[in-house]
Amino acid sequence: MIKVNCLLAAKGHMRDSDLTDVLHWTPGASIELKKIPFFARSQARQKIEQLARQLGEETVTLELVQKAREEFGQ
Repeated sequence: MIKVNCLLAAKGHMRDSDLTDVLHWTPGASIELKKIPFFARSQARQKIEQLARQLGEETVTLELVQKAREEFGQ
């Protein structure tokens, strides 16, 4: 298995540290992310990871995904 990290930077919204920080996702968080329609999933993942970094988290949990959905009105 090959692990590939693909980063897409929103214009002017990412710090240099965001480019090197790899966040880990719990199984519950990954399952919740898969419930988001595929066409919106990439953007949702970016927003969730941005929130995690703002909160100083290294792991995206189910609770964090739910918090992000509340904050972003989903």
